[in-house]
Amino acid sequence: MSEPVLIETAKSEKIWKYAKAPPLASVAVLAEALQVDEAIAWLLCHRKVCSFEQARDYFRPDLNKLHDPFLMKDMDKAVDRLTEALHRQERILVYGDYDVDGTTSIAVLYRFIASINPSVQFYVPDRHKEGYGLSMTAVEWSAEQNIDLIITLDCGITAVAEVEWAKKLGIDVVVTDHHLPSVLPAAYAILNPKQPGCTYPFKELSGCGIGFKLVQAYIMKHGMSTDWLTQSLDLVAVSIAADFVPLTGENRILVYFGLQKLNQNPCPGLKAVIQLSRPKNELTVNDIVFSIAPRINAAGRMGDARQAVELLLCCDMNDADVRAAAINTTNSDRRDVDAVITREAIEMARCAENFSERKTMVVYGKNWHKGVLGIVASRLVEQYYRPSVVFSQADGLLTGSARTVNGFNIYQALSGCSECIEQFGGHEAAAGLIIKEENLSAFCTRFEQEVDRLILDEQLVPSLEIERQIRLSQITPKFYRILRQFAPFGHDNPKPVFASEAVFSDGSARVVGENHLLLRVQQDDGQAITAIAFGSAMHLNRIAKGLPFNMAYTIEENTFRKQSEIKLIIKDIKFL
Repeated sequence: MSEPVLIETAKSEKIWKYAKAPPLASVAVLAEALQVDEAIAWLLCHRKVCSFEQARDYFRPDLNKLHDPFLMKDMDKAVDRLTEALHRQERILVYGDYDVDGTTSIAVLYRFIASINPSVQFYVPDRHKEGYGLSMTAVEWSAEQNIDLIITLDCGITAVAEVEWAKKLGIDVVVTDHHLPSVLPAAYAILNPKQPGCTYPFKELSGCGIGFKLVQAYIMKHGMSTDWLTQSLDLVAVSIAADFVPLTGENRILVYFGLQKLNQNPCPGLKAVIQLSRPKNELTVNDIVFSIAPRINAAGRMGDARQAVELLLCCDMNDADVRAAAINTTNSDRRDVDAVITREAIEMARCAENFSERKTMVVYGKNWHKGVLGIVASRLVEQYYRPSVVFSQADGLLTGSARTVNGFNIYQALSGCSECIEQFGGHEAAAGLIIKEENLSAFCTRFEQEVDRLILDEQLVPSLEIERQIRLSQITPKFYRILRQFAPFGHDNPKPVFASEAVFSDGSARVVGENHLLLRVQQDDGQAITAIAFGSAMHLNRIAKGLPFNMAYTIEENTFRKQSEIKLIIKDIKFL
């Protein structure tokens, strides 16, 4: 998820997509067991929470219900190797990716190992010189530093050649990663729930989450205090939210308690970042995604990700404040660069030949900063709602980031362009690639052909996922109190979007701010509820006339001068 777009986006009629209804018999049984509104039971069943026991676990997360880490394949081998290294005072290198998941992973494992062996070191690859994953440069550096054991975090599952080279140099490698494996490296141990033969019950941990499980296993084996685990939950929660892994199962438990620590007693580094972002209320997953994560990511995007790790490892608040201020400045620079390149890219795409007929957007700027290409690609998708690729030049080749529209597999489309591509990798929603400059035109043509062949017309129109249609009369204080307990919201546990039909304004509609619509809506002769529709002032005339409309919205609580009221955040309006 990117930050809010910096310029006005193209306006398109959204398709409303309603969630498939769960079995109504299950809904009725659950509503009776919990003594809740049928709509609440419906939402729970839609989230696969269909029994009283499952609802209890959902509403009352419990750290004691985290899975035994030794259920993970190779965990015993990884713990034994780490135990041996610490017992012998071997030189250990903690190696992590340069994004939020990677840097938080390093902070969790490094801090734990350093409490036992202060000579441990950490390494973050240079995004621009070394690229993603365990690099040959890092392996060579490790040999020069007489490293005995490398533990990778949030990367390493594809490092077949690098791990083999490390072995030849006498260095053991323990890989911890959560990305999909193909050919596994011959590491001493591999911790990845997605690898073949791993029966670990939960497959969707973040990279930091797997590092956390390694610490948990070590603590269990040696009968140590679990304080280390609870003290790391703020970092784990940040990694889960920033990496958009599903907020279900163990992840939901970890984020639930991680948010408590973030709001009550975060580590100095995160506390300094939070103070700079100035949240108005309690921190939520959205605050992590839009305020905390971009600042931590900025270090790796614009320069040296070590700055982010050093911030997260701070023990002194004064030191943390200084480091956070520096990263905040870096993030401001990133936003400035991002804004300039976004405007150039959007204009370039608009001026492309056959712009209105194209189903893809591909743009290239020779001197565009590599660290923001993914963000700019996301901006293009938001602007034109087309699968998009943004290229820049590096070392005589073009490096690109690809992003896609909801439901379209960008990785599959790029696979069909392999004859034009030197190297690429990624997943359904995002990918990175490298091509030769002379192949740019051929790539544009081939990419357009592949997307045109694979994409459905409906995928080229923005959609709004609506979970449930309800009547306004169902929105009571009790309804909202229960709904609030569905949090923390995030990927695979979204904040419910509702729809209500044939509503109208009570005559209070007015424009607030620059372009927002504030009104009170009602249905039939029911009680009116305050609502706001951001960026929707163009609807004022029709709504002021009392014309009925359907609306999609989320439910919030607004508190002013210690007085609280339910407030609807309108996502879209369709007039009848």
